[in-house]
Amino acid sequence: MYTRIYVLRFLKDTSEQPVIYHLVKKFDIEFNILKADILPHREGMMILKLRGTKENVLNGVKYLETYGVEVKRLATAISRDEDKCYQCGACTGVCPVQALSIRRKDMAVLFDPEKCTGCGQCVTICPVRAMQVSLEPEVLAEA
Repeated sequence: MYTRIYVLRFLKDTSEQPVIYHLVKKFDIEFNILKADILPHREGMMILKLRGTKENVLNGVKYLETYGVEVKRLATAISRDEDKCYQCGACTGVCPVQALSIRRKDMAVLFDPEKCTGCGQCVTICPVRAMQVSLEPEVLAEA
């Protein structure tokens, strides 16, 4: 199964539309609401974990965008400061999806943001804080 976490931003006119309902019905996607702040006739924000086939999840994201919902992968908010990282490998032991791994040939710690689900466990465990959450300030305050 393909699992990704997304930050959704709803415009005033889409905040009352049943887009998540249709996402489930049309694309056979499981979802878990991690955070939501949506009120009628106001802009809103939701952090959703989506699970399904890769094709269905990607088509579901395109569907949301046709409704004017801004969709960003939460994983794009996780980054590594290469200057701080000293390749200790602590992060590789806590990454549940192997987005962080060790290349045995030279013991380099590799980060694959495409595999990252944005769980943030690497941020917590990194002794030098080389792994960072680089969300926009307003999303960080809300999340």
